[in-house]
Amino acid sequence: MAQAQVNLAELGLAPEQLPRHVAIIMDGNGRWARRHGLPRIEGHRRGVQSVRTVVEESCRLGLQQLTLYCLSVENWKRPRSELEFLMLLLEQYLREERQEILEQNIRFTAIGRLDALPTQVRRELDINRQVSRNNTGLVLCLALNYGGRAELTDAFRKLARQVRDGQLDPDDITEETIRNALYTAGMPDPDLLIRTSGEMRLSNFLLWQISYAELHVTPKCWPEFTREDFYLALRDYAQRQRRFGGLPCP
Repeated sequence: MAQAQVNLAELGLAPEQLPRHVAIIMDGNGRWARRHGLPRIEGHRRGVQSVRTVVEESCRLGLQQLTLYCLSVENWKRPRSELEFLMLLLEQYLREERQEILEQNIRFTAIGRLDALPTQVRRELDINRQVSRNNTGLVLCLALNYGGRAELTDAFRKLARQVRDGQLDPDDITEETIRNALYTAGMPDPDLLIRTSGEMRLSNFLLWQISYAELHVTPKCWPEFTREDFYLALRDYAQRQRRFGGLPCP
Protein backbone atom coordinates (compact mmCIF):
# COMPACT_ATOMS: atom_id res chain seq x y z
CA MET A 1 0.00 0.00 0.00
CA ALA A 2 1.16 3.55 -0.72
CA GLN A 3 2.54 5.31 2.33
CA ALA A 4 1.20 8.64 3.57
CA GLN A 5 3.53 11.58 3.09
CA VAL A 6 5.59 12.73 6.07
CA ASN A 7 4.71 15.99 7.83
CA LEU A 8 8.11 17.64 7.54
CA ALA A 9 7.20 20.48 9.88
CA GLU A 10 6.64 17.99 12.69
CA LEU A 11 10.15 16.68 12.07
CA GLY A 12 11.68 20.15 12.13
CA LEU A 13 12.49 20.01 8.42
CA ALA A 14 11.58 21.97 5.32
CA PRO A 15 11.37 20.49 1.80
CA GLU A 16 14.37 22.49 0.60
CA GLN A 17 16.47 21.02 3.43
CA LEU A 18 16.08 17.45 2.28
CA PRO A 19 18.88 15.76 0.33
CA ARG A 20 18.02 14.61 -3.17
CA HIS A 21 20.14 11.49 -2.90
CA VAL A 22 21.01 9.57 0.26
CA ALA A 23 23.63 6.79 0.21
CA ILE A 24 24.06 4.37 3.10
CA ILE A 25 26.91 2.08 4.12
CA MET A 26 24.93 -0.57 5.99
CA ASP A 27 27.56 -1.81 8.43
CA GLY A 28 27.48 -3.85 11.61
CA ASN A 29 25.21 -6.83 10.90
CA GLY A 30 27.78 -9.29 12.22
CA ARG A 31 28.61 -7.22 15.28
CA TRP A 32 24.94 -6.84 16.16
CA ALA A 33 24.47 -10.61 15.91
CA ARG A 34 27.54 -11.31 18.04
CA ARG A 35 26.36 -8.93 20.76
CA HIS A 36 23.05 -10.80 20.86
CA GLY A 37 24.65 -14.25 20.89
CA LEU A 38 23.36 -15.03 17.39
CA PRO A 39 25.09 -16.34 14.24
CA ARG A 40 26.21 -13.69 11.75
CA ILE A 41 23.53 -14.67 9.26
CA GLU A 42 20.86 -13.55 11.73
CA GLY A 43 22.38 -10.08 11.62
CA HIS A 44 21.95 -10.04 7.85
CA ARG A 45 18.39 -11.29 8.16
CA ARG A 46 17.54 -8.60 10.72
CA GLY A 47 19.22 -5.98 8.53
CA VAL A 48 16.58 -6.51 5.84
CA GLN A 49 14.02 -4.98 8.22
CA SER A 50 16.11 -1.82 8.40
CA VAL A 51 16.28 -1.75 4.60
CA ARG A 52 12.50 -1.89 4.40
CA THR A 53 12.16 0.90 6.97
CA VAL A 54 14.55 3.26 5.20
CA VAL A 55 13.04 2.58 1.77
CA GLU A 56 9.54 3.26 3.09
CA GLU A 57 10.59 6.48 4.78
CA SER A 58 12.48 7.66 1.70
CA CYS A 59 9.30 7.19 -0.33
CA ARG A 60 7.23 9.05 2.24
CA LEU A 61 9.73 11.91 2.29
CA GLY A 62 9.74 12.15 -1.50
CA LEU A 63 13.50 11.66 -1.84
CA GLN A 64 14.85 11.35 -5.37
CA GLN A 65 17.28 8.47 -4.81
CA LEU A 66 18.45 6.02 -2.16
CA THR A 67 21.61 3.99 -2.76
CA LEU A 68 22.41 1.08 -0.42
CA TYR A 69 25.84 -0.56 -0.18
CA CYS A 70 24.82 -4.21 -0.03
CA LEU A 71 27.85 -6.21 -1.15
CA SER A 72 31.40 -5.04 -1.84
CA VAL A 73 33.95 -6.65 -4.13
CA GLU A 74 35.96 -7.37 -0.97
CA ASN A 75 33.08 -9.26 0.68
CA TRP A 76 33.82 -12.35 -1.42
CA LYS A 77 36.60 -13.06 1.09
CA ARG A 78 33.99 -14.04 3.67
CA PRO A 79 33.17 -17.69 4.51
CA ARG A 80 31.39 -19.54 1.70
CA SER A 81 28.41 -20.40 3.92
CA GLU A 82 27.83 -16.72 4.73
CA LEU A 83 28.08 -15.70 1.08
CA GLU A 84 25.62 -18.39 0.02
CA PHE A 85 23.18 -17.18 2.66
CA LEU A 86 23.60 -13.57 1.53
CA MET A 87 22.82 -14.53 -2.06
CA LEU A 88 19.72 -16.46 -0.99
CA LEU A 89 18.61 -13.56 1.20
CA LEU A 90 19.12 -11.10 -1.66
CA GLU A 91 17.20 -13.29 -4.10
CA GLN A 92 14.36 -13.61 -1.61
CA TYR A 93 14.29 -9.85 -0.93
CA LEU A 94 14.13 -9.02 -4.63
CA ARG A 95 11.15 -11.33 -5.12
CA GLU A 96 9.28 -10.37 -1.97
CA GLU A 97 9.67 -6.63 -2.45
CA ARG A 98 8.61 -6.59 -6.12
CA GLN A 99 4.98 -5.80 -5.44
CA GLU A 100 5.96 -3.12 -2.92
CA ILE A 101 8.28 -1.56 -5.51
CA LEU A 102 5.37 -1.31 -7.93
CA GLU A 103 2.88 -0.01 -5.36
CA GLN A 104 5.33 2.63 -4.10
CA ASN A 105 6.16 3.81 -7.66
CA ILE A 106 9.84 2.96 -7.02
CA ARG A 107 12.25 2.68 -9.93
CA PHE A 108 14.69 -0.09 -9.11
CA THR A 109 18.26 -0.34 -10.34
CA ALA A 110 21.63 -1.79 -9.33
CA ILE A 111 25.30 -0.94 -9.82
CA GLY A 112 28.50 -2.96 -9.57
CA ARG A 113 30.10 -5.87 -11.37
CA LEU A 114 26.75 -7.60 -11.61
CA ASP A 115 27.86 -10.27 -14.08
CA ALA A 116 29.70 -12.05 -11.26
CA LEU A 117 26.52 -12.54 -9.21
CA PRO A 118 24.69 -15.90 -9.24
CA THR A 119 22.34 -16.46 -12.18
CA GLN A 120 19.23 -16.51 -9.98
CA VAL A 121 20.11 -13.16 -8.40
CA ARG A 122 20.79 -11.57 -11.80
CA ARG A 123 17.43 -12.84 -13.03
CA GLU A 124 15.55 -11.25 -10.12
CA LEU A 125 17.50 -8.00 -10.56
CA ASP A 126 16.56 -7.88 -14.23
CA ILE A 127 12.89 -8.53 -13.51
CA ASN A 128 12.73 -5.75 -10.92
CA ARG A 129 14.43 -3.32 -13.25
CA GLN A 130 12.12 -4.17 -16.12
CA VAL A 131 8.82 -4.04 -14.22
CA SER A 132 9.73 -0.71 -12.57
CA ARG A 133 11.45 1.03 -15.49
CA ASN A 134 8.56 3.46 -16.07
CA ASN A 135 8.02 4.33 -12.40
CA THR A 136 8.58 7.95 -11.46
CA GLY A 137 9.11 7.90 -7.68
CA LEU A 138 12.15 7.07 -5.58
CA VAL A 139 15.10 5.52 -7.42
CA LEU A 140 16.25 2.58 -5.27
CA CYS A 141 19.79 1.61 -6.22
CA LEU A 142 21.53 -1.44 -4.74
CA ALA A 143 25.34 -1.52 -4.91
CA LEU A 144 26.20 -5.20 -5.40
CA ASN A 145 29.66 -6.64 -5.97
CA TYR A 146 30.59 -2.98 -5.94
CA GLY A 147 33.86 -1.20 -5.26
CA GLY A 148 34.72 2.43 -5.90
CA ARG A 149 38.16 1.56 -7.28
CA ALA A 150 36.68 -1.18 -9.44
CA GLU A 151 34.16 1.33 -10.81
CA LEU A 152 36.89 3.80 -11.69
CA THR A 153 38.98 1.03 -13.25
CA ASP A 154 36.05 -0.06 -15.41
CA ALA A 155 35.34 3.56 -16.39
CA PHE A 156 38.94 4.20 -17.42
CA ARG A 157 39.02 0.99 -19.43
CA LYS A 158 35.86 2.10 -21.22
CA LEU A 159 37.38 5.48 -22.05
CA ALA A 160 40.66 3.88 -23.11
CA ARG A 161 38.82 1.67 -25.59
CA GLN A 162 37.06 4.74 -27.01
CA VAL A 163 40.42 6.48 -27.44
CA ARG A 164 41.91 3.36 -29.06
CA ASP A 165 39.00 3.13 -31.49
CA GLY A 166 39.27 6.81 -32.44
CA GLN A 167 35.96 7.72 -30.82
CA LEU A 168 37.48 10.02 -28.20
CA ASP A 169 40.36 12.48 -28.17
CA PRO A 170 42.29 12.32 -24.87
CA ASP A 171 42.31 16.13 -24.75
CA ASP A 172 38.51 16.08 -24.76
CA ILE A 173 38.26 14.04 -21.55
CA THR A 174 36.61 16.11 -18.81
CA GLU A 175 35.07 15.39 -15.43
CA GLU A 176 31.75 15.03 -17.22
CA THR A 177 33.26 12.47 -19.60
CA ILE A 178 34.41 10.40 -16.64
CA ARG A 179 31.09 10.85 -14.83
CA ASN A 180 29.25 9.46 -17.84
CA ALA A 181 31.52 6.40 -17.92
CA LEU A 182 30.74 5.44 -14.31
CA TYR A 183 28.12 2.90 -13.22
CA THR A 184 26.13 5.85 -11.86
CA ALA A 185 25.91 7.76 -15.16
CA GLY A 186 22.75 9.86 -15.17
CA MET A 187 22.33 9.74 -11.38
CA PRO A 188 22.79 12.72 -9.06
CA ASP A 189 25.74 12.55 -6.70
CA PRO A 190 24.80 11.70 -3.10
CA ASP A 191 24.14 14.73 -0.92
CA LEU A 192 24.24 12.71 2.29
CA LEU A 193 26.25 9.60 3.13
CA ILE A 194 25.15 7.68 6.24
CA ARG A 195 27.38 5.04 7.83
CA THR A 196 26.26 2.79 10.65
CA SER A 197 28.30 0.98 13.35
CA GLY A 198 30.51 3.98 14.12
CA GLU A 199 33.31 3.19 11.67
CA MET A 200 34.99 6.34 10.35
CA ARG A 201 35.88 5.20 6.83
CA LEU A 202 34.37 5.11 3.35
CA SER A 203 35.08 1.43 2.62
CA ASN A 204 35.65 1.97 -1.10
CA PHE A 205 32.11 3.29 -1.67
CA LEU A 206 31.24 5.83 -4.38
CA LEU A 207 34.70 7.40 -4.19
CA TRP A 208 34.14 9.75 -7.14
CA GLN A 209 30.52 10.59 -6.36
CA ILE A 210 30.81 11.56 -2.68
CA SER A 211 33.43 14.27 -3.19
CA TYR A 212 31.10 16.85 -1.62
CA ALA A 213 28.65 14.64 0.24
CA GLU A 214 27.87 15.42 3.87
CA LEU A 215 28.79 12.53 6.18
CA HIS A 216 26.72 11.25 9.09
CA VAL A 217 28.10 8.41 11.22
CA THR A 218 26.00 6.68 13.86
CA PRO A 219 27.30 4.17 16.43
CA LYS A 220 24.21 2.03 15.89
CA CYS A 221 24.64 -1.16 13.91
CA TRP A 222 22.52 -1.50 10.80
CA PRO A 223 19.98 -4.00 12.24
CA GLU A 224 19.08 -1.48 14.97
CA PHE A 225 18.85 1.55 12.65
CA THR A 226 15.31 2.95 12.94
CA ARG A 227 13.24 5.61 11.21
CA GLU A 228 14.06 7.93 14.10
CA ASP A 229 17.77 7.42 13.38
CA PHE A 230 17.09 8.21 9.71
CA TYR A 231 15.31 11.42 10.66
CA LEU A 232 18.18 12.34 12.98
CA ALA A 233 20.60 12.01 10.06
CA LEU A 234 18.36 14.20 7.90
CA ARG A 235 18.13 16.88 10.60
CA ASP A 236 21.91 16.75 10.96
CA TYR A 237 22.23 17.24 7.20
CA ALA A 238 19.79 20.16 7.28
CA GLN A 239 22.09 22.03 9.69
CA ARG A 240 25.13 21.76 7.41
CA GLN A 241 26.31 24.69 5.33
CA ARG A 242 27.31 23.27 1.96
CA ARG A 243 29.92 25.46 0.29
CA PHE A 244 31.42 23.14 -2.34
CA GLY A 245 34.82 24.74 -1.87
CA GLY A 246 33.50 28.31 -1.88
CA LEU A 247 32.83 30.78 0.90
CA PRO A 248 29.62 30.95 2.95
CA CYS A 249 27.03 33.48 1.95
CA PRO A 250 27.24 36.67 4.02
